[in-house]
Amino acid sequence: MKVKVISRSTDEFTRERSQDLQRVFRNFDPSLRSQEKAVEYVRALNAAKLDKIFARPFIGAMDGHRDSIKCMAKNPNYLKAIFSGSDDGDIRLWDLASRRTVCQFPGHQGAVQGLTVSTDGSILVSCGSDCTVRLWNVPDANLADSDNLSDNSAKPVAVYGWKNAFRAVDHQWDGDLFATAGAQVDIWNHNRSQPVNTFDWGADTTISVRFNPGEPNILATSAKYVLMLVSGYNIMWLMKMENACNARTFHDWSITLYDLRMSSPARKVIMRVILDTIEYENMEPTKTNSIAWNPMEPMNFTAANEDCNCYSYDARKLEEAKCVHKDHVSAVMDIDFSPTGREFVTGSYDRTVRIFQYNGGHSREIYHTKRMQRVFCVKYSCDASYVISGSDDTNLRLWKAKASEQLGVVLPRERKKHEYLEAVKNRYKHLPEVKRIVRHRHLPRPVYKAANLRRTMIEAERRKEQRRKAHSTPGSIVTEPVRKRRIIKEVE
Repeated sequence: MKVKVISRSTDEFTRERSQDLQRVFRNFDPSLRSQEKAVEYVRALNAAKLDKIFARPFIGAMDGHRDSIKCMAKNPNYLKAIFSGSDDGDIRLWDLASRRTVCQFPGHQGAVQGLTVSTDGSILVSCGSDCTVRLWNVPDANLADSDNLSDNSAKPVAVYGWKNAFRAVDHQWDGDLFATAGAQVDIWNHNRSQPVNTFDWGADTTISVRFNPGEPNILATSAKYVLMLVSGYNIMWLMKMENACNARTFHDWSITLYDLRMSSPARKVIMRVILDTIEYENMEPTKTNSIAWNPMEPMNFTAANEDCNCYSYDARKLEEAKCVHKDHVSAVMDIDFSPTGREFVTGSYDRTVRIFQYNGGHSREIYHTKRMQRVFCVKYSCDASYVISGSDDTNLRLWKAKASEQLGVVLPRERKKHEYLEAVKNRYKHLPEVKRIVRHRHLPRPVYKAANLRRTMIEAERRKEQRRKAHSTPGSIVTEPVRKRRIIKEVE
């Protein structure tokens, strides 16, 4: 008679130390685990609920400015440093770890409109409405140990005066050049008091400028063009509109790409025209307030627009937007990509900060506080863990990039647990209950009402277009996709 017994080696189950984990063998045969999907669904549901319970994104505010904060800049060589500039000409260097001012840079007589730091982190470039560009030496990190703020005031290394006010500045990713935006696009060198190059494609005002992170000689700008028209002049060739005979002026908003190796601009995409007439006064503006390149895909960039949306473009194909990012209910003032290139953060006139996936049409997160006013500038930290916002109430605010993320040291077992719950939640995210919990956000009442009103208007416009198409000759009315609706044409 044969008797089958379970034979196991003692060495496989004996722990060397009492602190070691007990080894457990599992059989993952689906026939033996009939309730596996039900158990995982409950875990996904609980994980979504726990994320809401532990969502505490706001870390702290940094107070010190006396006027609205209009611009910020990151130091590539110092993880916890951030520069900020305000309307009263004050520039400050902040230590994010202690949330206090490390150094001040006095000198500007008007609003500071732009800040940027060189790639090596040694030079800070600032520009403002006082028609000057100032270069500063960035102090060492050990200044954070000093308690006397009056001793931590820096003096400019160089001051360059110019004939026009400046709106923005950005430094080349690998080189000694930086670009300023104002009445035109000027290219400067650290050692030259005059611009080494100037680009102008008939722009009245250049609003923002950004260098490409992958190709240092490429930069993108957004600009406004104002043209005068004689009454009765037909401009259908540009506007694709009818009955524009009463227009006196129109504004052409555009995004332009420049190449420093060429003497002329490379490409330009013209956005929808805004007319200065009663007939078209309710049209949504298409002013681009800021541009951000994707650091991991340098051929793509995203534009923060005045019409409450953000538009992602491929620089090689500008006649159509790759993605339209919606959810804001007022003008989007600033945008910045995460170092991973998978997400970007936006700040809006509606007093909220939103985080979008690089290819997502709607935001995955919205941040707001009762005291935060209109947000003029936002930045992702260099480690993609935090978001910094600057607003009209003179405060910088520090947020977690993931609202429910655990700060501090995370043990390996905790990290595996978080990764497992995230994977389970992602697996069942399409189910109604999990999807509802993940998407739910508490909004301020003005934002909630404005979003409902905007949703109603868009739905009414869609129904009107459907009725018009149903009662017209087939093929006479063509529905233009949202990705092309704001673009008039591309010029090379």
